[in-house]
Amino acid sequence: MSYLYLALAIVAEVVGTTALKASEGFTRLGPSVAVVVGYGLAFYLLALVLRTVPVGIAYAIWAGLGIVLVTMAGVLLYGEKPDLPALLGIAMIIGGVAVIQIFSTVSAH
Repeated sequence: MSYLYLALAIVAEVVGTTALKASEGFTRLGPSVAVVVGYGLAFYLLALVLRTVPVGIAYAIWAGLGIVLVTMAGVLLYGEKPDLPALLGIAMIIGGVAVIQIFSTVSAH
């Protein structure tokens, strides 16, 4: 169940971050509310995850997938186009998360 909560936390954070751009500095009500709700839900769910998943593992997954998904949202919603160095960096982040998932033996206490 923890990894389901983590997936939902990541989605909520991506929604919050995507809405943050749309809020135009918190001058638009709808996106501003989405930011607060998205981040609030994301951190609540992450707190639940941290009961059973080590913080370093959870945060690596959170950050890695969040970066990928926010980049995709930027492309789809805002027409942002990451350049080659950005894409290479994202690929390295994905690789790092994969290494942690495949080879790490860290466990929560």
